[in-house]
Amino acid sequence: MLRLSKKADYGLIAVRHLAEQPKHTACSAKEIARAYGIPTELLAKILQKLAKDGLLVSQHGTNGGYTLAKPAREISAFEVIRAIEGPLFITGCITDKRECSQMTRCTVREPLQKVNETLVKALSAVTISSLSDSSGSLVQIEGGAL
Repeated sequence: MLRLSKKADYGLIAVRHLAEQPKHTACSAKEIARAYGIPTELLAKILQKLAKDGLLVSQHGTNGGYTLAKPAREISAFEVIRAIEGPLFITGCITDKRECSQMTRCTVREPLQKVNETLVKALSAVTISSLSDSSGSLVQIEGGAL
């Protein structure tokens, strides 16, 4: 089963929370963690990763916290997930660096690579601003909504 980690879930929740704030209003990790019942220390590490990857801006001082580095419509779910989890591969053989004993006779590597590419494309099409959209449909993929 494909499943996002709790860290990725928390990252998406936090970035969406920041997107819903008035422009240039910073929120602390503690503030966001309290609003959603997320462990503060874990969320702080996630927010640091997102800032390091350029998706958030960290502001120090009395009114410090985090803000989005760019508009929510320009940040994809894929960018957030990749910043937290690293590259997205549904199976180890998708990367060119991984080899297995079945490599020469494998019949599913290429189809799985296409599935992986479709998943990346779908997550890239979902913006943080669309996560706040109440229409229910986030993205259209080859005739079906995700």
